[in-house]
Amino acid sequence: MSRNLLLVDKKILPDFFEKVILARQLINSGEVKEVSEACKRVNISRSTYYKYKDYVFMPEEVGPSRKAVMSLLLNHTHGVLSEVLRCISDHEANVITITQTVPIREKASVILTLDILSLNLSMADLMSTLRDCVGVEKVNLIDIE
Repeated sequence: MSRNLLLVDKKILPDFFEKVILARQLINSGEVKEVSEACKRVNISRSTYYKYKDYVFMPEEVGPSRKAVMSLLLNHTHGVLSEVLRCISDHEANVITITQTVPIREKASVILTLDILSLNLSMADLMSTLRDCVGVEKVNLIDIE
């Protein structure tokens, strides 16, 4: 088990952790289109959702078949995407797909689908590591399976 993860009975946690998961499920299922609508439905603030959405998961969300979809905003500078891919590889994740937009105002949006079954650190730590790469402006977890 990762040193950064704990298995905790939800009875001792504030109810907003479970509400964050419910909001994410509403969005992923297509039942709601907007984060604000999902947050209203489960009665949490958008800031609470965004603060915890990448850190709170149900056990079935982190089972043996693990895939993750991430969005990144990168500076359009030589070698930035290569550095991101090297970092992902260094931590034993595999890139399944890459979609990159045409750079606008020297920024390019990249969507990565990763096989994270063998990832040697937590998803949150990988995201933090990617945020620290030179030229990476934003990193967001879109979904995890």
